[in-house]
Amino acid sequence: MPDPAEIQHPPQAPAGRSAPAAWGRAFAVHIFTATGAALGLLALLAAVRADWVTMFIWLAVALFVDGVDGTLARAFHTAALVPRWSGEALDLVVDFVTYVFVPAFAIASSGLMPPSLALPLCVLIVMSSALYFCDREMKTSDNCFRGFPALWNAAAFYLLLLRPPGWAAAAVIVLLVVLTFAPIRFVHPFRVARLRLLTVAVLFLWAALGVLALASDLAPGPAVTAGLVACGFYFFLAGLRMRAANA
Repeated sequence: MPDPAEIQHPPQAPAGRSAPAAWGRAFAVHIFTATGAALGLLALLAAVRADWVTMFIWLAVALFVDGVDGTLARAFHTAALVPRWSGEALDLVVDFVTYVFVPAFAIASSGLMPPSLALPLCVLIVMSSALYFCDREMKTSDNCFRGFPALWNAAAFYLLLLRPPGWAAAAVIVLLVVLTFAPIRFVHPFRVARLRLLTVAVLFLWAALGVLALASDLAPGPAVTAGLVACGFYFFLAGLRMRAANA
């Protein structure tokens, strides 16, 4: 997700960087970000086939693009050299597709809940997330997300991994929608300074366990599943700890 500070105060290009080659490199970052939309489409097509592993692979690649495009944009001074195209708006469009829309479709069509229950809940997912994405105060001064940061790709991963009863899946979705607007914090693994090394280590452990889960067609066995659940609880509790420390 874009940094609100960068939206309000876009960086200025350094002198001597207005040559066509520099402009081309800067615009190439926008193209790179836009590939996330294509990856979202590929993930959606996989979801239509109920091929959840392929869907999550495409979403994982999109997550990688989202993780590095901001660094590239700052390195190539994209905001200053290509001001006509808004990288922040492009990032939000792509994020909504990959973090919200495709996962919501997967949840709705996966059979986790009866259609009469899944459809209204997934409508709540996309509506609450749309409101969250336009919140100018989605981040706190210490770079935490305020409320559940619409990580429905992660929520869909856990729901399809654990396959809880329909009522439990519905309860989780309702809880996360409520937490979207709750005064709690969720850590950004790279930008929050407190416990950063531990948080990044847990993130890489989660990624490794996630690869094992996908390699086993989302049936990795109790050890990997327990590890993934423990990592999820860590990120949730880390946010609560941040709020308590800053209370």
